[in-house]
Amino acid sequence: MNLIQRAQDLLLKPKDTWPIIAAEPASVASIYKNWVLLLAAIPVLASFIGLSVIGVGALGFSYRVPLFTGLLQAGIGYGLSLAMVYLVALLVDALAPTFGGTRNFLAALKLVAYGCTAAFLGGIFSLMPSLSILGLLAALYSIYLFYTGLPVLMRNPAEKSVAYTVVVAVAGLVAGLVLAAITNSLLPSSSWGSRTGFTLKTPDGEVSVDTRKLEEMAQKMEEAGKQMEAAGKAGDSEAAAKAFGAMMGAAGAGKAVDPALLRALLPERLDGLPRVEVEAQSAAPVGLGVASAAAVYRAEERKISLRITDTGGMAGMAAMAAWAQMTVDRETETEIEKVFKRGKHTVRERIRKDGSSIEMNLLLANGVVVEAQGEQVDAAQVRKALERLDLGQLETLQRPAQ
Repeated sequence: MNLIQRAQDLLLKPKDTWPIIAAEPASVASIYKNWVLLLAAIPVLASFIGLSVIGVGALGFSYRVPLFTGLLQAGIGYGLSLAMVYLVALLVDALAPTFGGTRNFLAALKLVAYGCTAAFLGGIFSLMPSLSILGLLAALYSIYLFYTGLPVLMRNPAEKSVAYTVVVAVAGLVAGLVLAAITNSLLPSSSWGSRTGFTLKTPDGEVSVDTRKLEEMAQKMEEAGKQMEAAGKAGDSEAAAKAFGAMMGAAGAGKAVDPALLRALLPERLDGLPRVEVEAQSAAPVGLGVASAAAVYRAEERKISLRITDTGGMAGMAAMAAWAQMTVDRETETEIEKVFKRGKHTVRERIRKDGSSIEMNLLLANGVVVEAQGEQVDAAQVRKALERLDLGQLETLQRPAQ
């Protein structure tokens, strides 16, 4: 299947394309591998580049989401997008008899996966946040795609397609809001190209994506996808949820480490500063685990904050973060920012010239993010704070089995 041609056909002549999709042999794993994994990455990557690399600016004001916050958000958002496609398909399948249709989970998954094409592609407008409204308009076109696809795939009477579409659209809207809420709750407080990948160039550097990573991920999902498909056909929601967890685990998602292990790595004192606050927390929505531990060290006006976040729940999907090979070297009147590779780690340093604040981040190869922030301290002290952490131990953390 030619992805670009299929996307064009869906957008330009959906009524002719849906019967072709309906007749194609497919499995849950093949739908994800050949379509969802690739297209769902477009809005996530575009949003990351638009908000964290290019930034938002108007009337002399500019703002960019911190690099590692953006990477973490991208990983979580990508994983939850994959989950929402499956969950909305379960709803479409369950509602079929209500609107005179025939239950068929595989057909419902095809409908949701291909029906989201306009929304996925419209996500490219997030490269320029000022144009994001165009992405919303593209998402609205996906409602029309659902409308034209329902009677073909779910075999409901055409006259009931409007009501069926409205229910699915509302469900999709709610799912999107839930996705956004979960993504934000998990954040730390404070295109296609060649067969192997593509590179997007920006004024501040490059972001490269190796699509072979997606391919490897999809291959691992194959067996788990068969189990999920069988569970969906059986109509057993409990078994379907368990099978979905297995599929996400095959994709690299799973449970995060015990946050107590992360907390234990935070020292009692740091460069003469006593630890005055410490916390550890975890969450696991839709089977995707995140754990973090944070500490604050303070003496008079000097302050250093450390945070360790295990994105193990998105380790495979948030390998997106590892695909981002960025280099930034920027200096303004008020601050200096650099992003560079140090061995196998991506490092970001942001230093205010007046010495009021310093921020340094490390992205480890296994998806663990380490952050250090300093106030009224020098850069050497913040670097030393990061060096106090056992990065080797962090990179060899044993996560619980799925």
